[in-house]
Amino acid sequence: MEQEHPANSSSRTGDFTTLRSAYDAVVIGGGPAGTTVSGLLAQQGHDVLLLERDRFPRFKIGESLIPATVGVLRRLGIVERMEASTFPKKYSVQFFSGSGKASSPFYFGETEPPEQSQTWQVLRSEFDTLMFDNARDLGVHAHQGVGVKEVLFDGDRAVGVRADFEGESREIRSRVVVDATGQRALMSRQLKLRTTDPNLRQASIFTHFQGAVRDEGIDEGATLILQTASKKSWFWFIPLPDNVASVGVVGGIDHLIRGREGSPQEIFDQELSQCPGLVPRVEGARQLMPAQVLNEFSYMTRQGAGDGWVMAGDAFGFLDPMYSTGVLLALRSGEMVADTVDAALKDDDLSRARLETFTPRLMAGMSAFRKLVYAFYHPEFSFGRFLQAFPEHRIPVVKILVGDVFDRDFSALYRDLDSMVDLPSEGSQAGPTDSGSSQTASSAA
Repeated sequence: MEQEHPANSSSRTGDFTTLRSAYDAVVIGGGPAGTTVSGLLAQQGHDVLLLERDRFPRFKIGESLIPATVGVLRRLGIVERMEASTFPKKYSVQFFSGSGKASSPFYFGETEPPEQSQTWQVLRSEFDTLMFDNARDLGVHAHQGVGVKEVLFDGDRAVGVRADFEGESREIRSRVVVDATGQRALMSRQLKLRTTDPNLRQASIFTHFQGAVRDEGIDEGATLILQTASKKSWFWFIPLPDNVASVGVVGGIDHLIRGREGSPQEIFDQELSQCPGLVPRVEGARQLMPAQVLNEFSYMTRQGAGDGWVMAGDAFGFLDPMYSTGVLLALRSGEMVADTVDAALKDDDLSRARLETFTPRLMAGMSAFRKLVYAFYHPEFSFGRFLQAFPEHRIPVVKILVGDVFDRDFSALYRDLDSMVDLPSEGSQAGPTDSGSSQTASSAA
């Protein structure tokens, strides 16, 4: 059994007597982004306080990892724990047309070395708990069940937080505040920095099944992307431990939610009946929970950092569940934020200009995913036809599917995508904040 850090024992007991009034960094949100930022900062000797509103384990969607997460997990020292877990191993992604025809699998080993050609499908309740416990093991002062009510500002500079510690309100000062509050997006909502992507107004209805049919051998843990016959929606199929599969349908919000009558379960069942590639996999399987809904989950922030504060993970932005980018972007943005903040703390420069230096690199990587998402949703696009016309792009496509998108030039791929289908412009995804935005952020984070 691993020994718990004495300074962090309060994360489980609710005893906050060890809490101090000031830290180098306060990280709000104990999901993959927040635990990555705090863990890596603690590794560099910084005094870090991590505050999570919920208590783990908790249910969370976003269960499929992609190989580019492995490097961050290795830095955090938890690859061995992942290898010892019951999480199914994932070696590929496979696409199914609206008629049920399967593409050839996209195996990560086509581009990646053996140690990075495989990743995992995770139960987020277990994975997030593992990440949180690991941050504490690295020396982070980590607390659950703490709602951050307000980010404190001195003029335009963030200087700490006000939080509710089991009914007792306390002010905690810090040199830098990291917003890793996920889709609650504390800072961008309250500073009016959040923008939705008009080209990706999607919704999702999802559930879990036990006993669904999986493929065999190396394909047993593959993520499947299955279009419906109408091509107005698609399903994900993600194998999980204990013979459970996560299954969700994604479609335009007007098609899936606003333009339909019936309960979420009824709409899910109607869409499922139109997905010939999925129906035989779930016939006879037992649904484990009621169908749940997520609305309009594609958004960005116009400003990734300010004086004394910075965003990471879903608080910065979220694209689409199509290519399982959520946890990857949480981990990689968390890594970028941690490295940026580490250097900024050591140089005693917590200005917006210094803290925002990671954002162009992150935005360029997100753009690669976004282009493929736009292509997938185009009614005339087909991966098969595209790669028949441009076979030289198979490796770049696999590079994107594994998450190897940072510091790479995909301009030739973009050009040929645009020549085949008329893709929407990405528009303005980031830029200066509105001059009238308030410098106060409040939430039950």
